[in-house]
Amino acid sequence: MALIDLSKKEIHCKIVYYGPGRCGKTTNLLTVHSSMADNARGKMLTIETKGDRTLFFDLLPLNLGKIRGFNIRIQLYTVPGQVMYAATRKLVLKGADGLVFVADPLQVRRERNIESLEDLRTNLLDYGLNLEELPLVIQYNKRDLVGTPIPTLTVEELDADLNSVYKAKTFEASAVTGMGVFETLREISKQTVRYVTNKHLLHETK
Repeated sequence: MALIDLSKKEIHCKIVYYGPGRCGKTTNLLTVHSSMADNARGKMLTIETKGDRTLFFDLLPLNLGKIRGFNIRIQLYTVPGQVMYAATRKLVLKGADGLVFVADPLQVRRERNIESLEDLRTNLLDYGLNLEELPLVIQYNKRDLVGTPIPTLTVEELDADLNSVYKAKTFEASAVTGMGVFETLREISKQTVRYVTNKHLLHETK
């Protein structure tokens, strides 16, 4: 859950980027981090695992303003998508206030997308959290591959596989080019701040 720092008048919201291995979670965060001014971002921390990485940094979005006099600080995390790192994924999810599910559009990854979303739902339940109640944005990444010889899923197919239940806001994106990356971040940041304000801040700062 969100950390409210009364001494610094800051609210720390945790957003986790989740999805199957090699879907583009890390590229999303690298793109965001490299584009932010030094005074608006924290140092990126990396936990190296064989074949994947867990990344973390925080940033201070300048366009979100203040909530009840508190500055908003967004903490962004990725999780390793490889199956062998199930325990790490679950640990990183602890205390999440908002979620971005990054889907891989390659046809050969279709089942992995579905399995990863179910993995997310199950891990959250172990923490007493319901995916249908948390802020969620789904990003359809690698849209730059559409029209190339590489077989990709359509947006309609991705919606049917991943969003028929949750009806989350979706964004087409290409993390390597930056398309849709900041649109995704802005939307999940707005949803998360609203969620944290309604669930925590109004009660804890009275």
